Amino acid sequence: MKKSRIGIVCYPTFGGSGVVATELGKALAQEGHQVHFITYSQPSRLDFLNENLFYHEVDFRSYPLFEYAPYELALASKMVSVVRNEKLDLLHVHYAIPHASAAYMARQILQTHGIRIPVVTTLHGTDITLVGRDPSYEPVVTFSINQSDGVTAVSDDLRKETLKNFPVTRDIEVIPNFIDLEKFKKQKKDHFRQAICPKDEALIVHTSNFREVKRVPDVIRVFYNIRQVIPAKLLLVGDGPERITAENLCRELHLTEDVRFLGKLEAVQEVLSVADLFLMPSEKESFGLAALEAMACEVPVISSDSGGLPELNIQGVTGFLSKVGDTADMTRKSLFVLDPNNLPSFRQKALERAREFDLTRILPLYEAFYEKIIAEVDQRGRK
Repeated sequence: MKKSRIGIVCYPTFGGSGVVATELGKALAQEGHQVHFITYSQPSRLDFLNENLFYHEVDFRSYPLFEYAPYELALASKMVSVVRNEKLDLLHVHYAIPHASAAYMARQILQTHGIRIPVVTTLHGTDITLVGRDPSYEPVVTFSINQSDGVTAVSDDLRKETLKNFPVTRDIEVIPNFIDLEKFKKQKKDHFRQAICPKDEALIVHTSNFREVKRVPDVIRVFYNIRQVIPAKLLLVGDGPERITAENLCRELHLTEDVRFLGKLEAVQEVLSVADLFLMPSEKESFGLAALEAMACEVPVISSDSGGLPELNIQGVTGFLSKVGDTADMTRKSLFVLDPNNLPSFRQKALERAREFDLTRILPLYEAFYEKIIAEVDQRGRK
């Protein structure tokens, strides 16, 4: 693909869509593309800048007339400004709400200036499975998807769910999430491991945004069951509305000495590097990026079988899948993986699977898709 000027619109938070969008932009910039991030604050993973990376802050102000600041309008206006002034070749918006609809508005405005900007929308999960299906948003989400010049989804399951629940009239390309294996790889952290597990206990990790859909109490219950059989410690990375519930459950089960809440961490790979097992009992995961990060650090995964997780976590190879809420089955499978005779093989297979999602394999898929969409929009403009 020839070097292009690409605008990336995303949420700047620790959530999966923001992480993927930011890491994608950084990789594109390393390849020589000029990348412009457009969002309300600097993305959490945008930890370095180079000559090809730019950040444009969306300034949305509150006025007495507005009960809620109109972010979507401010975002559309900023897109128009950046596309015109930076002469962008393409806008790539991550998460449908409100980015896709704002991009449509910006595209319509730009057409009045004689500019036709291609728009690619990537669907990440809850923008379709949860928020997008709300009757308050569904018509706009459907319209915005259909009006995008190109649409991608992070798993085949998400693609199917979108086509099933929305009257979408266009193709959706599946481009899975990815991992930077240069960044996410097992590191030698013996001192850290020793500090947490001084008696060489099994170390189990869970990372999430602690929302109800992540079923963090199930993590606690599975850990409680494991601890009845073998010595073990649990590290919980992240924060969110379910943290208090999880803390209270740990107290009820008398687990406070063996569970640590670490809060939000940037260098999560340092924690994963010392882990023996990763738990992801989510009610719904469109892909399971946190599980992929664990696998890249040679950590096998026990997960639910929901959403896109079966596309990532291979039953009996990289770990195991269980029905949502079946903590007894998750416990049995966890103990099997943690058996010293079994763990080395699961570690090796987890890493091998993660290599299939290495950034060097997925980035060309996005570049090819961009090139295709730019060419199609250019061809339509000549007719």
